[in-house]
Amino acid sequence: MSSVTPSAQYRLTIRVELDETAGTLAHLTGAIGEANGIVVAVDAVEIDSGHSVRDIVVDASGKEHWEQIIAAISSVEGAHVIETIDRTFLMHVGGKIEQHNKHPLKTRDDLSMAYTPGVARVCLSIADDEDRAFQYTIKRNTVAVVSDGTAVLGLRAAMPVMEGKCCLFKEFAGVDAFPICLDTKDTDEIVRAVTLIAPAFGGINLEDISAPRCFEIEERLKEDLDIPIFHDDQHGTAVVVMAALLNAVKLTGRRMEDLHVLIIGLGAAGIAVTKILLEAGVRHIIGADSRGALHVEREDFLDGSMNATKRWFAETTNPDRRTGTPADVIDGADLLIGLSGARVLEANALARMNDDAMVFAMANPTPEVSPEEAAPYVQIMATGRSDYPNQINNVLCFPGIFRGALDVRAPDITESMKMAAARAIAAIVTDEELHEDYIIPSVFNRDVAPAVAAAVADEARASGTALAGSEVGFAQGEQQHLHTQG
Repeated sequence: MSSVTPSAQYRLTIRVELDETAGTLAHLTGAIGEANGIVVAVDAVEIDSGHSVRDIVVDASGKEHWEQIIAAISSVEGAHVIETIDRTFLMHVGGKIEQHNKHPLKTRDDLSMAYTPGVARVCLSIADDEDRAFQYTIKRNTVAVVSDGTAVLGLRAAMPVMEGKCCLFKEFAGVDAFPICLDTKDTDEIVRAVTLIAPAFGGINLEDISAPRCFEIEERLKEDLDIPIFHDDQHGTAVVVMAALLNAVKLTGRRMEDLHVLIIGLGAAGIAVTKILLEAGVRHIIGADSRGALHVEREDFLDGSMNATKRWFAETTNPDRRTGTPADVIDGADLLIGLSGARVLEANALARMNDDAMVFAMANPTPEVSPEEAAPYVQIMATGRSDYPNQINNVLCFPGIFRGALDVRAPDITESMKMAAARAIAAIVTDEELHEDYIIPSVFNRDVAPAVAAAVADEARASGTALAGSEVGFAQGEQQHLHTQG
């Protein structure tokens, strides 16, 4: 897999031995530039009379590009490549997360409070009222990130993704998260396993579980458990798409109820995006999967082979029963949402959309249609990539939405909480800032997660689902217990 332009995902440290003759280093960096590499840093490792060893940090667009860059360096007289280091793999050595103690254990007194005998008093208190586990254990701030690996490359290959998710929880919202990869694809076993580990966690983030199993797993866990269950591939995507759309319709002068929307890709994300669009008042939706547009007269609907989720979609959308490929049903669309795969649509098909068209093409790393090719036909373009404007990325949602739910001990993340999160994300972009190339805030905007958390917490309180008292994370009356039971 390679990116279109050089980026940090293919960052390489190249250790080079150089003859210290005039201009050698300049010729080397020039050769890298001519090979379309981007020099990020040059560090001296060793310098002596006549020779030097330097680490050249270079961004490339893929492994083949690495070979071209190394060949370019080798062609420079007086330059010899000693070794190369893949910086992305280096970051993953030994994993990306670790556990840290909150309190030092340096004396017997420390030990007697953190462990035996003092811990027994805390255990007895929790035994009297199990609700106190939210206050006196990691439960109040800890989320399990659970996957079976079916939506990535397999169970063990899922672990780097799950670790990365945990990093994002901590970095952007201060939520402690731990990756749990389950060695089963059986729906009953997954539900049972998550139910068994749930007492240790304040919430469950389901990740990279393939459709349609993910829908049943989430629904059953929501029925069985009294903590938030959130399948980020579904709802995180839906919330951020809605946030982008709230600003896009403002910019283009449209109303939700008037929009005509085409969705390409009806997996976990496509279904969730459809539901939040309906919640927001959108009424004209057509969806297409690998067999074309869904409708109630399609063969697999009539013969009963279409799964229950897609049957719901067919019954809810496309009342005119339009048929064919996405290119066949794109006429008259205001918004195209791509949640499928690379280059599934020819750019010239976008010409048949309505004026001031909006395209959210989120397949990664290669969108359904490239921004460069779409530019002549659309007013607003968004992708899932960081190297284009308007990146629709779930990290804008899930850290803050869990932060808010944990803070007020909401037992569920409701549709109204998701809409509150979308509105909070959209509101980060002020009217003065709003522009075709800026409808959604950056993932590094540190105002996002706190704003989402506050909006989610406020909505939970307003709807009566918050279980905490006025003190963040405390059970009702627990603040008094803390001071009287010391």
